[in-house]
Amino acid sequence: MWSRWKLLSMGRRFVNYKPWRWRSNAACDKALEYKVGDKIHGFTINQITPIPDLFLVAVKLGHDSTGAKYLHVAREDANNLFSVQFRTTPMDSTGVPHILEHTVLCGSQKYPCRDPFFKMLNRSLATFMNAFTASDYTLYPFSTQNSKDFQNLLSVYLDAVFFPCLRELDFWQEGWRLEHENPSNPETRLVFKGIVFNEMKGAFTDNERIFSQSLQNQLLPDHTYSVVSGGNPLSIPDLSWEQLKQFHATHYHPSNARFFTYGNLPLEQHLRQIHEEALNKFQRIEPNTAVPAQKLWDTPREYHVTCGPDKFATDPTKQTTIGISFLLPDITDIFESFTLNLLSSLLIDGPNSPFYKALIESGLGTDFSPDVGYNGCTREAFFSVGLQGIADQHIETVKQIITKTIDEVIEKGFEDDRVEALLQKIEIQMKHQSTSFGLALSSYIASCWNHEGDPIELLNIGNQVTRFRKCLKENPNFLQEKVKQYFKNNPHRLTLSMNPDEKYYDKQAQMEMEKLKQKIDSLSMKEKLHIYEKGLELQNLQSEPQDATCLPALKVSDIEPTIPSTEMDTALAGEIPVQYCAQPTNGVVYFRAFSNLNTLPEELRPYVPLFCSVLTKMGCGVYNYRELAQQIELRTGGMSVSPHVIPDDSDLDMYEQGVLFSSLCLDRNLSDMMHLWSEIFNNPHFEDEEHFKVLVKMSAQELSNGIPNSGHLYASVRASRTLTPAGDLLETFNGMDQVRLMKRVAEMSDIKPILRKLPRIKKHLLNSDNMRCSVNATPQQMSQAEKEVENFIKSLGRSKKERKSVRPHVIEKSVDSKPIDGNLANGPQMTRKLITDPTFKPCQMKTHFVLPFPVNYVGEGVRTVPYTHPDYAKLRILARLMTAKFLHTEIREKGGAYGGGAKLSGNGIFTFYSYRDPNSIQTLQSFEKAVNWAKSGKFTETDIEEAKLSVFSVVDAPVAPSDKGIDRFLYGLSDEMKQAHREQLFGVSQEQLINVSNKYLRTGQSTRGLAILGPDNMNINKDPSWVIR
Repeated sequence: MWSRWKLLSMGRRFVNYKPWRWRSNAACDKALEYKVGDKIHGFTINQITPIPDLFLVAVKLGHDSTGAKYLHVAREDANNLFSVQFRTTPMDSTGVPHILEHTVLCGSQKYPCRDPFFKMLNRSLATFMNAFTASDYTLYPFSTQNSKDFQNLLSVYLDAVFFPCLRELDFWQEGWRLEHENPSNPETRLVFKGIVFNEMKGAFTDNERIFSQSLQNQLLPDHTYSVVSGGNPLSIPDLSWEQLKQFHATHYHPSNARFFTYGNLPLEQHLRQIHEEALNKFQRIEPNTAVPAQKLWDTPREYHVTCGPDKFATDPTKQTTIGISFLLPDITDIFESFTLNLLSSLLIDGPNSPFYKALIESGLGTDFSPDVGYNGCTREAFFSVGLQGIADQHIETVKQIITKTIDEVIEKGFEDDRVEALLQKIEIQMKHQSTSFGLALSSYIASCWNHEGDPIELLNIGNQVTRFRKCLKENPNFLQEKVKQYFKNNPHRLTLSMNPDEKYYDKQAQMEMEKLKQKIDSLSMKEKLHIYEKGLELQNLQSEPQDATCLPALKVSDIEPTIPSTEMDTALAGEIPVQYCAQPTNGVVYFRAFSNLNTLPEELRPYVPLFCSVLTKMGCGVYNYRELAQQIELRTGGMSVSPHVIPDDSDLDMYEQGVLFSSLCLDRNLSDMMHLWSEIFNNPHFEDEEHFKVLVKMSAQELSNGIPNSGHLYASVRASRTLTPAGDLLETFNGMDQVRLMKRVAEMSDIKPILRKLPRIKKHLLNSDNMRCSVNATPQQMSQAEKEVENFIKSLGRSKKERKSVRPHVIEKSVDSKPIDGNLANGPQMTRKLITDPTFKPCQMKTHFVLPFPVNYVGEGVRTVPYTHPDYAKLRILARLMTAKFLHTEIREKGGAYGGGAKLSGNGIFTFYSYRDPNSIQTLQSFEKAVNWAKSGKFTETDIEEAKLSVFSVVDAPVAPSDKGIDRFLYGLSDEMKQAHREQLFGVSQEQLINVSNKYLRTGQSTRGLAILGPDNMNINKDPSWVIR
């Protein structure tokens, strides 16, 4: 997967890492027994550092004979992680590190079967498995809670990266190839195919990606950052198989490797396996992969790029993006990087920041330019700021505003409260616990360690905070001086502008055709024959049954038969049920409230997502929107509001509709946080028309920008729209309908009619009529939490007269509907008010959203059964089986799409999907073939066992203390229901899988819906059964 490491990029925003308080534990105690100089399995320990703030001990080692670097983080966490990282510094845009990342995972000396990486997804209980290509490194991480599984995955990963087969046909499949449109027919035309080739065509339909990539290429033009590490689609066909193998030989060597392990498994076991299975087969080399320092400029530079038009732009005449970027110091200067990261947040985060006030509130654009803020993913960091969605004639104005704002910051500095709020945010993030802490650490240290920075110093956040406070105390102008040094007096400054070209995609297609013609024209008859023969060989290879017996695997018998129970209590606060779940939350309190929408008039429903997104950003009570933002920063770790459509567990035609309010804070701030919720519920502000316009434009821009990365989700939501009563509301809240509505609202010259809807929604939503709450906190915090939640609920109004549900058919359902020993468990009951429509009839609908992209996103939904139905477990296993054993081969390997498969959603819709797919109708045919394959029963007991393992890796994924009990609170799923589902999963047989394929998926059996997002399609245009949007 190509990434400028934005998934977990912590160079730009403050980190999501999540510790427990320091207390004695076996993993850390064991690590503290080591001594510097100890030699273990070919490694020498160089440093041992306890970091109490993060409840870990860091052990730094070096491998004696190869010089491989190693960092072990011991922590009492069962979700153990391994990663190996290579510095990969390409000097062209053929995508060699990205194609290599794909190809090494296609088979190795010890595991020569095709595609061991994807096969291990079904032979393991991994909580995470992936690989990432960044601008200057490639990272291979996995995590699992099972020690045997850890050893299995480690063996496969080590063999893949150090001893890959790198077969030519794998290079053709994963990278690029010339092949006949129909490989079996040499009369069809030759075209470019390949998974990475199509992935990158899809990546560059994202205008934000185009801008960010150009920014890095132009600001750091001297070395590896001047190229596209993921591959430019027009350059990818210049890469040869020989060049790929050569790149592996020079970059994938232990002397160029950094190993990272995390968790509570013994370090010695890891070291032995890594030394014996890989490192002892190598000798030290001098890897020539270092990135030299960028030569600094004497004068600022300007650059312009073009991109595709945005079909959902709020104003087609305002699609220009402008950004100014400043080169900053080397990221290995850890304290300077920490300071500049903080400074960046002060400059751009939230409505109190100087650039938000000056740029966002100027009304000139829709949102900040892409990659805004601090970026520490390259050897020298950079800071970028600008606007998107502006008119061409405002470019100079934006540049002047940026210059003026820098001058004002140098003169006035920052308010103490804003600095304090930011430091408190770091404290909350250090206390808050996530289930993927190891992965977060691995990505957090990757860039700095890649350039010989000290990863242990980087983890010592507490020391950096202390030093930062000291610098501020000693020099009140500390931050202003940094602004002057790095922004005002910095000639290494790039002004990048981007605007759309109506013919952008046509020109890209034309250049691709020219490249193709050039390649074909240079071929001899013999080479053309070779291409045809190789195409047939690849097709045959992809169609052959695959023997994966060489790969290690867990067994279903390795899975725990029962789930651990979660203790919860329910109490009434007034008439409102509150679920209390005592957990080791490390001094953080998590509060949630759910309020249903049953009384809301139909015409207001489409505006609920907008209401949710602005509610905490408009001000409340005595606070205007700036003051409220400041209070939220100072007193909480964030307050969010989101619409939810929750399916019933036993009836597809029933659902709950509502809004979830969530927040967290340090225990000392609980009273303040609940007071803020009281003010937001009782006295929200909906008067500031100008600020509302700003929020609407930002929201519309965000939705539009999200389509290239989430097209398959939009297609899936649309495909299931007419299959259940909840489907239409899901489309209204989360689908293309919402994207189009927000575009229309953002285009309005008079926004008052929309603003007037918000107080009407408030009347139905922000009261205690139909509410339930939950609190997760430590046992010691519970009595205070109970008191504060009671005060909050007492402060809320109830409707003077009972409002009737807009939909007459409301069914009340208790969360714990099963009595225990004749009595309902643990006190008062939590009830959910579900709605149903007895007149609803599912129907088929096919929709094609025509978008100017060169790739498709395809979704097909089939109505099946709800969660507690015995067939749900069978269909869940079937979806995984079809993905792993059929659809992966058809859609990705043969079809060239970046991704595709089947999944069963909680709402009982069985979904087929594809992502960044060169095909559309052919993919729908593949979905149909997958059903025929399943009906024929062409799968083995081993295949079923593997599908079960894969499903259980999701079912048994670790749950953070903050999220314990959420399934019961939100979805009404008790431990008993989850255990029953578990037992049904264990019991699934081949005969049952064939039966459910016939019963639900066979054409004509169940109602289905189809949706495609992608380019104009002649076949679809001719078919009157499709609705074209």
